[in-house]
Amino acid sequence: MTELGLPEDIQACLFDLDGVVTKTAVVHAAAWKETFDAFLRERDGEHFRPFDTARDYDEYVDGRPRADGVRTFLSSRGIELPEGTPDDPPDAPTVHGLGNRKNALLLEKIRTEGVQAYDGTLRYLEAVRAQGLRTAIVSSSANCQDVLRSIDAEHLFDVRIDGVVAAERGLPGKPHPDTFLAAARDLGVEPARAAVFEDALAGMDAGRAGRFGHVVGVDRVGQADALYAHGADRVVKDLAELGGKE
Repeated sequence: MTELGLPEDIQACLFDLDGVVTKTAVVHAAAWKETFDAFLRERDGEHFRPFDTARDYDEYVDGRPRADGVRTFLSSRGIELPEGTPDDPPDAPTVHGLGNRKNALLLEKIRTEGVQAYDGTLRYLEAVRAQGLRTAIVSSSANCQDVLRSIDAEHLFDVRIDGVVAAERGLPGKPHPDTFLAAARDLGVEPARAAVFEDALAGMDAGRAGRFGHVVGVDRVGQADALYAHGADRVVKDLAELGGKE
């Protein structure tokens, strides 16, 4: 292992955004809960079963593209909705409508609460780049670029594969490995020489499916065992644990 806590042959690092670089995973979870609880209350009445921000978020939503998260969670409750279209209004009773309702709530929360970065991750990114490794941000979020700009971190990444780029290229989201594979390809690095950094179980699945050289699970919520079960080679609570301190 190098002083960065990575295998010697790793040439590039691929980072998820929410929960790895920024402290926005909890904001996403809150926006999803508000969205789904309102939908379920209207559908099932006051005795509806609420969205669980621990189990439901981790299992069905976290790390997935927005529409996939809606479909996967609703399927877990035996609910089907029309697909609709990506420009459906937030009050439309469709998959895309629910997803757009969640995004509107998320953006409002970000506007009012702001975005914070994990200092340990920013220091690790600086150390990684100082060692000459290439870096990419890989996120299902369509708001990725704006979030990076808000924390002045856009310059830390050579490549950005986010929800916007994935839609343009027709890339399926996590747990499929395609977005991570696209990032490695854009960096000119073989997957076996790239490390994936993820906090979501779907991201672990993507890292394993893509046969990446090293998969690091970032455990912010006490799910280390699940991260290992889904393919992590190593789990840390903060990237500062990997080393790279200057």
